[in-house]
Amino acid sequence: MKHAPEGFVRLRDVDPTILEEVRYATPHNFTGDPVPGYDEPMCVLTRPLAEALREAQKGFRAQGYTLKVYDCYRPQPADDRFVEWAQNDDERMKAEFYPGLDKSQLYSAGYIAENSGHSRGSSVDLTLVRLPAPPQRAYVPGEPLTSCTSPAGERFPDNSVDMGTGFDCFDDLAHTDDPRITGQARANRDLLREGLTSVGLQGYSGEWWHFNLPREPFPNEYFDFPVNSAAFR
Repeated sequence: MKHAPEGFVRLRDVDPTILEEVRYATPHNFTGDPVPGYDEPMCVLTRPLAEALREAQKGFRAQGYTLKVYDCYRPQPADDRFVEWAQNDDERMKAEFYPGLDKSQLYSAGYIAENSGHSRGSSVDLTLVRLPAPPQRAYVPGEPLTSCTSPAGERFPDNSVDMGTGFDCFDDLAHTDDPRITGQARANRDLLREGLTSVGLQGYSGEWWHFNLPREPFPNEYFDFPVNSAAFR
């Protein structure tokens, strides 16, 4: 059993009030299957990033919101699986996650990469949920899919506030400052970004949900320990 290096923590040990919906531990992701390396639906991060999220959460809770994470540390075998998947003919989840793109374009367009900051433990994908948090229903494999670019009332029901697209939406509408995103969805994206940049995190222009710790403790390492409790024993 590979253990988490010193410097990694479980987010729930730093701030248990932050909601966790780790999508890659479930079949509700663009591959349609749980992803290798995610043995448990648990958020693991480098300690400085977890502590930054704890500080941001204080501000969001004071405004009636909570953070919800979708992806945190990502074992390198997961990125390897994404690259492998991008080269096969499985398009079960196309209608939700990449309705406007041919699958062959995902790698060249940068949506799939061999290496990710997630595998260094200092990147996180997240959103905001209005308190008190409504329940979040589970995805049922095989259920009808709706485009991640559809209006909030038509997309898969996420208990988060409306951000203009669903999570992991491979479309230009997911670009943080896409001018077509207006009204409440624009205000929600700005609220998320302002709260996270105020604690030193840096957003990614191509994905409204993705934020990085600029001064990460492991800038040149990609880890492969699994996401499970045993890695912390």
